[in-house]
Amino acid sequence: VQLQASGGGFVQAGGSLTLSCVASGRTFSTYPMGWFRQAPGKEREFVAAISSQGVTTDYADSVKGRFTISRDNAKNTVNLQMNSLKPDDTAVYYCAAGRWSTIRTISSMTYWGQGTQVTVSS
Repeated sequence: VQLQASGGGFVQAGGSLTLSCVASGRTFSTYPMGWFRQAPGKEREFVAAISSQGVTTDYADSVKGRFTISRDNAKNTVNLQMNSLKPDDTAVYYCAAGRWSTIRTISSMTYWGQGTQVTVSS
């Protein structure tokens, strides 16, 4: 599975962005998907995840209520709708595919996209 993330950009605090991750390959629908982010000088961290059929989602406390993850298996796409953005959300955002049991564990993810930059100004 190859992953291609897009949709990042520059936005003012309180604004919104939607990130998309398009996957190649026929097995996309079998993989739980996650979004992670890495801010300058910080470790990569879990943001959100969605189960393979989109039934179950999981969010980091820092984004709960502001971000929404969704997927369209017919289009091999997983999206991250980000609302009420804060300067602390500034980071490179990555999509990844893995196993649900370890979906928050960065080292356990099987496939990674290349990342897309999100910058939130105050």
